[in-house]
Amino acid sequence: MTSTYHPRRAACAVSHLALLVLLATGFAGPAAAADDPQGFLYGQVTTESGKTYQGRLRWADEEAFWGDHFNGSKDELPYADDVPRGRGQRERIKIFGITVGVRGFEHGGRQLIARFGDIRQIDVHRGDRATLTMKNGTKIEVDGGSNDLGATVVVWDDSIGKIELEWERIETIEFLPTPASLAVDVRRLYGTVSTDAGDFTGFVQWDKQECLSTDKLDGDTSDGRLSIDMGQIRSIERRSRSSSRVVLRDGRELVLDGTNDVDDDNRGIFVDDPRYGRVEVSWDSFDRLEVQDPGNSGPAYGEFAPGKPLHGTVTDVDGKTHRGRLVYDIDESQTWEILNGKRRDVAYNIPFALIRSIEPRGHDASRVVLRSGEELELEGQADVGDGNAGILVFPNEGDEPTYLEWDQVSRVELD
Repeated sequence: MTSTYHPRRAACAVSHLALLVLLATGFAGPAAAADDPQGFLYGQVTTESGKTYQGRLRWADEEAFWGDHFNGSKDELPYADDVPRGRGQRERIKIFGITVGVRGFEHGGRQLIARFGDIRQIDVHRGDRATLTMKNGTKIEVDGGSNDLGATVVVWDDSIGKIELEWERIETIEFLPTPASLAVDVRRLYGTVSTDAGDFTGFVQWDKQECLSTDKLDGDTSDGRLSIDMGQIRSIERRSRSSSRVVLRDGRELVLDGTNDVDDDNRGIFVDDPRYGRVEVSWDSFDRLEVQDPGNSGPAYGEFAPGKPLHGTVTDVDGKTHRGRLVYDIDESQTWEILNGKRRDVAYNIPFALIRSIEPRGHDASRVVLRSGEELELEGQADVGDGNAGILVFPNEGDEPTYLEWDQVSRVELD
């Protein structure tokens, strides 16, 4: 979608040099407090020394809200042994002796993606290992795979204030509902991101990091480097691969370059659009962010319902139906888990709870129909293409499952 934004032609009333001075001396003023703090992460952290700290949480300078994603690498696939021997195994695809693709699965190494609001507790082990206990009691062993394991966890303790806890000193993190009375002096970043694949509106994590009004957008001008509070920004527009046009709340305009906040080194822009869960917008697809005031900090911990097993009907290419409990891609088996796919340089991360049906379309794509009725053609990820390891269908608990390889699947309908 082409942006309809037109930059102001009037000259700035204050020079860039003066702006540097104003920002450096606190011109931006104090950050506005959140109207409703219940979207912020909150919990109790117990250290190896036996001390406990309770309050608002943040994973280093990144994740801070219940809708943010915790990532890790699964130690094992619990359903791998249910696949018949000799089927669904990893197969290298070669053309003229050169490996161009891989099908099937391995028993470990799959990526875990879970919203913090779906997790009850994290027990930390040596190195980057941990055990996640989900709200429904499911336990998942993870080992590395992202900077979420091994990160410094910041706690704004209700009594003693801010403390930064190194990962290796932590024993347990227990998540708790955020008190409605919690005093928070920052706001969450929210707005509409315009892309060539359409507009997405929701809570924003800029460059996969900045999500608070006090987080900084860095960039260079002809007068020097600026570090601007995200809460003082009205809009950001991609000007080229190497620069952006930034409009402040007071109307002043700046052209910034020289950092990954404002050029094509940007790691991606997360938008928690409630239609899809979370989308990740690449710099190539990004046109413009229009910052808005949400009036709250997002879904509370209690709004993330405990996950349930996936149930539904799989129709194979011969028209035969298989109904029961499902394990999708020999990995995802619960409603809180995430289906991944791409469309026009936008990556979709959709909880299975939002999905009505999935239909393979060709070798590397699927049509995904949401419970809202919206249809998406997604590609480029194992969940929706030939890299899918297949589906297990358990007719009843205790029964032997039926296994269907991905090229046998015509349609998946979820209850």
